[in-house]
Amino acid sequence: MHNKIGNKKGMIDEALREQARREQSYREQALKLFPWVCGICSREFAGKKLKELTVHHKDHNHDNNPPDGGNWELLCIYCHDNIHSRTIDSEHGIGGEESGQDAGLTHKAFGALADLLKKQ
Repeated sequence: MHNKIGNKKGMIDEALREQARREQSYREQALKLFPWVCGICSREFAGKKLKELTVHHKDHNHDNNPPDGGNWELLCIYCHDNIHSRTIDSEHGIGGEESGQDAGLTHKAFGALADLLKKQ
């Protein structure tokens, strides 16, 4: 039993090492191809902060790594996380008016706020 657990842990460790190696490879390529600027917020990166710049796969396929970088964009960790959070939310039907989520809502929490502010 102990040997099976050890084998599974070894397989998981190897898969994580392989993923890290693959990510490092396309990250290095992307950093050579593109300016060190977040493609969304335009924040610039250099020195120690460069580690906060990540490679986003536009088609979400981490195995699609063309040599010209056509499937990549550099994003800061915050914008990258935001993109993936919005993608997950939209897959689950979450995301506000654009997803149609609040189409059946009858209460608007700030519905009368504009009128109250006009009175002041």
